[in-house]
This record gives sequence, C-alpha cells and structure tokens, in this order.
Amino acid sequence: MPPSDHEPRRHRVVQWATGALGRSVIRGVLDRPDMELAGVWVHTLAKEGADAGTIAGRPPTGVRATRDRADILALDADCVVYAPGRPVLDDVETVCALLASGKNVVCTNGLVYPEAHGPRLVEELERACKQGGTSVHGTGFNGGFMADVLPLVLSRLARRITHVYSRECSDLARHPSWGMVHHALGLGRDEDAFLRTLRPARTSMRNMYSECLHLVAAGLGVDLDEIDVDVDHRLAGTDLEISAGRIPRGTVAAVRWTFSGLTGARPAITAEVVYKADAARVPDWGEPGHSVRVDGRPSLALTTGDDWVSDDVSAAAAHALNSIPAVCAAAPGVRTYLDLPAFSGRMET
Repeated sequence: MPPSDHEPRRHRVVQWATGALGRSVIRGVLDRPDMELAGVWVHTLAKEGADAGTIAGRPPTGVRATRDRADILALDADCVVYAPGRPVLDDVETVCALLASGKNVVCTNGLVYPEAHGPRLVEELERACKQGGTSVHGTGFNGGFMADVLPLVLSRLARRITHVYSRECSDLARHPSWGMVHHALGLGRDEDAFLRTLRPARTSMRNMYSECLHLVAAGLGVDLDEIDVDVDHRLAGTDLEISAGRIPRGTVAAVRWTFSGLTGARPAITAEVVYKADAARVPDWGEPGHSVRVDGRPSLALTTGDDWVSDDVSAAAAHALNSIPAVCAAAPGVRTYLDLPAFSGRMET
C-alpha cells in the first residue's frame, strides 16, 4: 500500500558489504522510520544466508544475506549503500550495474568527486545513471566530510583565500577492523613488506584524496595542475596490543600521508592524514584529532581533539544514511556535495 499524504516516504535500502561500516549502516536503517532494509550483499561464504539482523548484532529481520550480485540487481529497492573494503575504482562495473538496474548508489569508499579521475569514468557512470534513471554520490567521514565538505563550509567565512589545509590524525588502538588496520593501511608489516606494497597503496590513497582536493578546488573555483603525494612511516618500539590484532615490535606502527594540490608550483590545498596503531605509544606527528585551516582574509582555523567524534565508523554510516533522501530525489547522474541540497541528521522525538 502506498504511503498516505501524512506518512513519511520509506526508502528501501540495500547494504552492500557488511564490515564494521556496513553493519553500522544496517543498524541505522533498522532504527529509522523513513527507511526499510531491502537486502544485504556479503563477501564471505560464512555470512551467506545469515539474517541481516544477526550480522549486525540485532534481532532477526527476515532479510537474508546473499553473495549473488544478481539477487541484489533483481530487488525492488531505492538505494544501495556501497561499502566494501576495497576502493570503488576497483569495481566500477558493479556500481554501474546497480545504477542501471534502477537503484541509486551512495558510495562510502570513493566517488566523492569522480571528475578527479578524468572524463572516461564520469561518462561511464552517467551512462549507467541514464539507463536506470538513478544518481550516484560519494560520501564518508574524512574523505567525504572532514577533508572536503568542512573546509568548504569554513571557507564561506573568508572573502579571500590563499591556502586550505585539513589534517586527520587517527588513533586506531580501538578500531575493530583487521582488514583496514593491517591490510589496507599496512600497519603491523615489517618495513621491507610495507615498502614493497607502497606503490599500490600510494595509487589507492592518491585516488581517494585527489577527489577530496579536486572537490574543494571546484567549490572554490580553482583549477589544480597536479596532486603531489608524500608518505612517511614509523616503527613500533615495542609490541602493541590493539583491538585489530598485535602490532609486533619493529613493524610499521604509524603512517603519515600528505597530499598537496598544486596551482603552478604553489600548494593551494593540502590534506594531511596520519594513522597510528596506538597514539599513546607513537608520539610523532601530533595528537589524534582533526584540524581545518583556511588561510586568507580573514584566516580561519578549527581544531578538535580525538573525542570530537565518539565513533567515526558510526559517523560515516550516518553521513551515508542522511544523504539517501537527497540522492534519491536528485536528477539522474553523478551528484557531489556541490550538486545536492544541504541535508542533515534526524532528531528523535
């Protein structure tokens, strides 16, 4: 039965991948009166057929997880929250298939500003959106908010801008994901193994943060000539016992990435990202927290401690969920923060 004029529109949502972020999205959908869980895609055989509620630590929902992409493509759903552990650029074909099947897509692992990768990707996404009458939007916490959206919001208070800087320093001591901490970030690897994997990691990180820098540049009316990438690391002086598993003494315990968007030879936009296995025992590169600085007239700075956001996984999930109504209502095509109306969270009453 369709909703009455007084009932809120209920968006049918599919969760693609059920890592820590995906499970948080599922819990968020179950808690919202304006959303309904339509399906769940999982990567591992152990989760196939499991109830989505059980996967997310909630009572059974009656929605069973599947590993078959065709099952998801056949569903009647409004939006897919696409949140696998690997970058979205590794599987654009799946995103396009979801869009062409008539489902809007909110990505949490890229597509914050697809134009950063050139016209070919944008054209591929636009074709799929046209076929399905759908939209695609990239969002997140650091990429998707702290490194791009917040600098643009802060820039509204300056009439002349010479440089924009953002910094994230993450303490991963309590982060639950082994895949993110050890595999994606390379913490816990010996130095030789870390350096051997640095080239693909550099490509992946550059792809992610070039989107952030180009989004800020587009919002400020600046053309970037190139993105410069610098990376440094520190080794653990002792064994570190963290939630995602031990970081042995002598292995990589912290990584700092610096991304600079250049106009000519001058950095115009800079994003610094620091990951520490245990900030209490890796003192280099400052305390955990976030900073945004806009140099200009007037200059503006916003600095927070690590406790500013109590749970960045939950925050990233909320950002994705809060974008769904605007994305579903948008005209078909690639939709970035610059295209969509401002959206906010929901207050419980």
